[in-house]
Amino acid sequence: MREEAFNDGDVAESDLVTRRGTFRAVAFRADGHEHMALVYGATDVREDVLVRVHSECMTGDIFGAMRCECGDQLDAALDRIVTEGGGILIYLRGHEGRGIGLVDKVRTHVLQDEEGLDTLDSATTLGLPVDVRDYSPAARILKHLGVTSVRLLSNNPDKIAALTARGIEVSARVPHLAPPNRHNIGYLTAKRDRLGHDLPQVDVFAADSPADR
Repeated sequence: MREEAFNDGDVAESDLVTRRGTFRAVAFRADGHEHMALVYGATDVREDVLVRVHSECMTGDIFGAMRCECGDQLDAALDRIVTEGGGILIYLRGHEGRGIGLVDKVRTHVLQDEEGLDTLDSATTLGLPVDVRDYSPAARILKHLGVTSVRLLSNNPDKIAALTARGIEVSARVPHLAPPNRHNIGYLTAKRDRLGHDLPQVDVFAADSPADR
């Protein structure tokens, strides 16, 4: 039995054929946003499911911006799920710029480029919060899909805490590391040092990178 975490009118699903294969696309309406779960492989697996909870990032996911690692993480998560033969990617809308929205995110980019502020200080300088993302829809989606425990593709301890607090057991955290580049190394460093993300590739890049990389 699957928990009825959503009303029937707030859920729709169909097959989605992609270049990686065929997923079951399940769309959800929650809290003023529409989210998507892409389910690959067996749909009756409930425990230790490989899951990526991915925050919307238009600039990275769609346009391939190099100042973040979002697009690389999205692609790598889908590849990993297909390679393993099963898993779920949950794409959460309303998470742009860690929840501040697209317009304000672009405003922080100006401060980063012109004043050298990092991803946190550029937000707080504008009077904006650092991170107001809500992961409760992801937990609701997983419950609707019948998932009780996950192997979470993430470097962010906040995601683990958020899912656990909402009744989803995180049986393992699977590192989800994207290769750094000279455009995002400052961003990754701030996430590691100030937000507590587990990003060991930052040190490797600093040690191995020539100055003009």
